[in-house]
Amino acid sequence: MEWKTHARRLAADVLRPESRWYEPLATTPRHVFVPRWWARGDQAWELRDGPSDSDAWMRAVYAHRTLVTRIGPHHADHAGLGATVFHGDPTSSSTLPGLVVAMYRHAMIADDSRVLVTTGTGYGTALLCRRLGAGLVTSLDVDPYLVKAAGERLDSIGLHPHTAVCDITGPLPGEFDRIVSTVSVRPVPPSWLAALQPGGRLVTTLAGTGLVVTADKTGDGGAMGRIEPDPAGFMRTRTADDYERPTDDLWEKIQGADGDSVTTSRYPLLYPPDAWDVWSMLELSMPDIDYRQAQDGDRRTVWLLHPDGSWARAEVNGFLDGPTVHQGGPRRLWDALERVRNRLNREGTLPVYGARVRIDPDGAFTLSRGSWSVTVD
Repeated sequence: MEWKTHARRLAADVLRPESRWYEPLATTPRHVFVPRWWARGDQAWELRDGPSDSDAWMRAVYAHRTLVTRIGPHHADHAGLGATVFHGDPTSSSTLPGLVVAMYRHAMIADDSRVLVTTGTGYGTALLCRRLGAGLVTSLDVDPYLVKAAGERLDSIGLHPHTAVCDITGPLPGEFDRIVSTVSVRPVPPSWLAALQPGGRLVTTLAGTGLVVTADKTGDGGAMGRIEPDPAGFMRTRTADDYERPTDDLWEKIQGADGDSVTTSRYPLLYPPDAWDVWSMLELSMPDIDYRQAQDGDRRTVWLLHPDGSWARAEVNGFLDGPTVHQGGPRRLWDALERVRNRLNREGTLPVYGARVRIDPDGAFTLSRGSWSVTVD
């Protein structure tokens, strides 16, 4: 199968030829790591089987896009031809290649850096092995099958990093100069600080936000860093086959319910995850909001739900008017969203841009910019 032309085109689409990551991207067969994936259809996730259509396979895996390989507990490798999954969230994927490279760039990896990465399909691990040599790379995942499959696929192209089944939020197997996590955490686990060498750097994203955190280990065993200017979003860490959905019972009760409070918003309807800065600010003040949306013609609806029973539903018909907002439960979630939008409208920016990061040795995590600060639990 002729894949090298496709891989070089992908590298050219993402990087300049002089980049040290160009050759790893141009010489790594991504299709080996993604023989099957789930594509989002109108009503369900639909299985795509690469070997059944090699042309479509090459177009998909060598495009600059994320390919979802697992929905809930349903891994594409184990699904029958023609399979569909109607409900569930992505729980594993082959991440957008340029985003993987961006995370590695944030890590400022040197030629002799010992690097810990998260496994997923193994493609990101392969890129790092091409760049450094497999002997400097350790790749971890909580899912035994993902580690096994990635290890076999890495072996098949001559790459033999250290791999292990491990919960990355717990003790880590060794000491490292860099830790790069393409799963999101909140807060940064203290075990990362224990495993980092003095002066080592960690790169991750905060769960529930679009915030990329870089931080360098300090002499007291903590770390100092910042929020990077480019956003990214990754799946949360998990310890089970699927993520819990603690708001499902609430969702069944309030989809079309009247709220205790009914208002009209001054702003156009917003689905918060589409605006990373607004979404991130709201998540920092009110963690664990579940966002859902629907559209029927010109009628658009957004729901915010929280495990404590708070909820909001904003609905608008057309694009000119502000939405009607119903809210219930102990807290007013849409009002909190409006406060963030008011601040952005008033100041022209939000303090998450360029915020400083402080991680204490015990894992206490603080963001600050000017007079604004927040402790991340």
